[in-house]
Order: sequence, then C-alpha cells, then structure tokens
Amino acid sequence: MEIALTVIFAIVFFPVAIYAFHLSNRNYSLRRRVKDVMHQKAEVNNFLNLFSKSLSTVEEIDNSMNLTARYIADSVEAESVCIFETDGQFLRGIGVCGVFPLPNTSTQYAMTKPKFILDTLKRERIAVGTGFIGKVAATQQALYVEDTSEDDLMHSYSSFTRIQTVMAIPMIREGKSCGVIVAVNTRTGLPFSPEQFARFKFMAGQVMLAQDMVRVYAKLAEQQRIEQELEFARQIQASLLPQAFPAWGQFAVHSQTRSSKEVNGDFYDFVTIDEDRLLIVNGDACGKGIPACMITAMTRSFIRAAAEHFTTLENMLQELNNNLFRDTDEERFVTLGCCLIDKKASIVEYARAGHTELLTFVRGHIRKIMPEGTGLGLLPRELTSFDTITFQFTKGMTLLLFTDGITEALSEENEEFGIDRLLKKYESLCIDNEPLNSITNKLLETVDAFTNGASQLDDQTLVSIRHI
Repeated sequence: MEIALTVIFAIVFFPVAIYAFHLSNRNYSLRRRVKDVMHQKAEVNNFLNLFSKSLSTVEEIDNSMNLTARYIADSVEAESVCIFETDGQFLRGIGVCGVFPLPNTSTQYAMTKPKFILDTLKRERIAVGTGFIGKVAATQQALYVEDTSEDDLMHSYSSFTRIQTVMAIPMIREGKSCGVIVAVNTRTGLPFSPEQFARFKFMAGQVMLAQDMVRVYAKLAEQQRIEQELEFARQIQASLLPQAFPAWGQFAVHSQTRSSKEVNGDFYDFVTIDEDRLLIVNGDACGKGIPACMITAMTRSFIRAAAEHFTTLENMLQELNNNLFRDTDEERFVTLGCCLIDKKASIVEYARAGHTELLTFVRGHIRKIMPEGTGLGLLPRELTSFDTITFQFTKGMTLLLFTDGITEALSEENEEFGIDRLLKKYESLCIDNEPLNSITNKLLETVDAFTNGASQLDDQTLVSIRHI
C-alpha cells in the first residue's frame, strides 16, 4: 500500500515539479530580458543626455563624434575605436578614440593624437569593399575576430599598432550602409568576448542617433550663425541710413525704405557739400540681400569721400563709376539718382546713373525728368557719360525719387504696379497738399493694396523733397 502511494505521489508530484521548474526558469528569463531591456534603455538615455549636453558650441559639435567613440570604447573596454561614415563609394573617419591603426598608405609613422589620426582618416579614405572595414560596409555583415594572427585582412594595416582582436559593425539606414564602427584591441590585452561583441552591436543604433543629433545641432548652429550675420548686416545698414531728415532752409525731405529680403539693396543719403548745397541720393544695388547691402555700403562710402573734394555732379558720378568698376565684378552695379540742392539760389541739379526718372510736381502737374546716364560699375570711364539737368526749385514744388521696386511691384496676377499708377497717386497727393511723410506712407499703402500682400522680389524706396 505504501509503495502504491509513493508511486502515485511520484506520478503526480514530478510533473508538477517539472512544470514549476519550467515556470521558474521562464519567469527568470523574462525578468532577465526585462532587466536587459531596461539596462539598454538606461544606457541610451544616459548616452543621449551626455551627448546632448556636450553640443553647446560649434567646436563641441565638431568634436562630438570623438566623444561618441570614447563612450563606445569605455563601454566595451576597447583600446581604440573609430567611427567611419559612408561618403559615396568611400569611408571617412568622423570620430576616433585612442591610437587607432591607420591604413598603411602614405603614413609611415605612428600617430598618437586623435586629431592627427582623424585628419589622416578623413584624407586617406577607405574604398567600400576594400580591407576588412570596407568589406563590412559592402556586405553589411558584422565582423568579430578574437585572434587576428591568422587573418590576412589585417595585414594591410600599420604595424605600429598591432591588431590583436577586432570588432566591426555596419551602420545601416533604410537598407543602405551609412558607416562602420570599429573597435581594436582590449585594454586588458585579452580577446574581445562574445558579451562585449553583443554590447558593441547594440551601440550601432546609438551612434546613428548621435549622427542625427549632430546634423540637427549643426543645422541649428548654421542657422544661428546666418541669423547673427544677417543681424550684423542689418545693424550695418541701419547705421548707414540717415538717422534724421535734414532741415535745409526752406526745403523739407522725407524718405522710407523697406526690404524684400532680410537686408536691403536700396539706400538713400543726405550729404552736405558746403553751407549752401545739399546732395540727396537714392540708389539701388543690383541683386538682393547681403551682397547688395555690401555694395550699397561701398557706394555710400565713395559718395561721402567724393563730397570732400566735390567739383561737379558729373565728375562725382565718373569717380563713383571708376571706383565701383575697379572694385566689383561685372555682375554687380548700382543705379543712382542725385539731386543737388542749392538753397541760396533755390536751384536743383539732377543727374542719374541708370536710375528711375525724377518726378516733379509743379503748378498742378507731374513732370518726368530723365537725363542720360549709365549704371555705376558697368563700364570703364571711356564708355560712360552722365548728363545733368538744372531747374528752378520754386515754392510748393515737390520732387520724388524712387527705386524700381515700386513700379515693378507685382500683383497676385503677376501684373506690375507700373509708372502710370505711381504718377496718378502721386499727383493726387500733391494736389491735396499732403505732408511729405503722408505722401511716402500713402504711396506705399497704394502699392500694398495693389499687390494684396504678395511677396515682392525687389526692395522699395521713396525720397520726397518739397520747397515749403
């Protein structure tokens, strides 16, 4: 009876025990997997926190992949690590830690500084498919060699740093190889273990995350640099424009300018020639943005330098043309309209260099004044000429200088604002005896109403002058 009970107990107990043991092993395996996943997640978070904190300056962005290589080397206890990035059909080094062995090409001596090693790796690129690194990129298969003594692939590398054990993993994005990570030799002198290789393979995702972060930070840094340059250009331009309109006896002046880009290629200036004469200029540099802004700065400087030894308006324009023709390329030129006001004689002398016409309102009518003159900087002195027109500046008379960004403003239907609309509105404002600031404001409002907010391709400037 006892034997029978024992047999029955064994039949029942052992399956239960085996099942319990199986559950225990399964639970242990699940706990281990969860622990590994949490550990890996913690590693990624720690790495990303460390990496992102290091990217505070452009210099640190440039050094960021060296930081990544050092992080990998510490994680797998490697003596040296190099991160290669695919560049067409070649691999170039983008991050290195330790004395990484160089391909035995033009370099016949040992390098110990990471900067020199990385510079060489960038210069002496590895062809995809060549050597063990190139083959890892080509095959997209990881390489793990515990002992390299019998491996022919290692013979092409510098003997200054003997490769004893090596791991290499491809970085793959959307099915294409985007680089290779290589770890060479251990700090203990022992071969890399399977556990180190498993950890190393896990690093590929982190390195690609690091690459993505570098691209984002570099783009932000570049945008910040561009914004700083644009702000600097805006400050330069603002400093060049007159801060106030001159009080010139019985003559009043007002102007407005606005840009189609971040900075302006239009400009205006008021230059005192002597106690009786004031030079008012309105210019437009070919092009937009910073290049045009720099040309306007040059032109303004040349004008003010010429004013110190001013003789005639024609001579001044010839001098400006010579300077710009000498100092700018053939694609850069400036158009200019110039009014020289003599307050003592109430006379205006007008000249233009490829600029828009001068509009005058006198005795209830608009008159266009268009003396001949070529754009500044286009042709040498012997091929340029500038005519001038002199007229009496009578009381109540109003003048308008403008750039072609006004008349060439486009509507949503791609129609130009045109000179006729400008003449009609300008005439009505002068007939109503609108103040000068109101004239410039309302002219720009009329242009805006016509374009209905459509973005414009050119800068817009108005300068109005009145005998009061």
